[in-house]
Amino acid sequence: MTWIRYYNIFPLSEKWAIHSEFDNRSFINPIHENLFVIRSQARYRATKLMDFGAGFAYFNVNTQNPNVDPDYSVPEYRAQQDLTLINDIAKITFHNRFQLEERFIQKADKNGLLNQFSFAYRFRYRLQSMFTIWEKEKQSIKGTISDEILFNYGKDNRRNTFDQNRIYFALRYHFNPNLGLELGYLKNFQRRASGVDFYDRDIIRFTVYHRINRKF
Repeated sequence: MTWIRYYNIFPLSEKWAIHSEFDNRSFINPIHENLFVIRSQARYRATKLMDFGAGFAYFNVNTQNPNVDPDYSVPEYRAQQDLTLINDIAKITFHNRFQLEERFIQKADKNGLLNQFSFAYRFRYRLQSMFTIWEKEKQSIKGTISDEILFNYGKDNRRNTFDQNRIYFALRYHFNPNLGLELGYLKNFQRRASGVDFYDRDIIRFTVYHRINRKF
């Protein structure tokens, strides 16, 4: 699979910023759309060690199986809130993110969308490390290693609260502090709709990071 994303940071003040992203995810064998995501959140850097965020995302899911080609896509509307704890140890920055999501997913059958929604909470915990590999003037290369585990909870949840585990390795090249390109590998272990079967996916992720240069 490939996940291709544009990530924008728009500072509002020294502590407040709007983070927005556009993410398209596709299968490559065979080539088929998986889903696309539009997400926006407000973030507040309370202290050097603590960051808060809250926002909303829209998902448009076509299929989780590239060999199945439905003529409709399933929308999901998702609110999210998170707390991120930040610590520097030696030359490595660690992020511990605790995130809660409220998921509203439109129900569907083999014939199409239904006029009903399922609701579930999802809890996510991610441990991420970031470190500088090379730096010269305004340019740099940074590395990222992370592991995230996700759990669902709700009355429509089937048999298993476990949702996903994501292990990620990436390199990011910054042309300057406001523009960077990241290429990474994501190992995604994801529960299927049955609740007892799982997808085991290898994903190449490409991200453009763009921070609007505003001074306060």
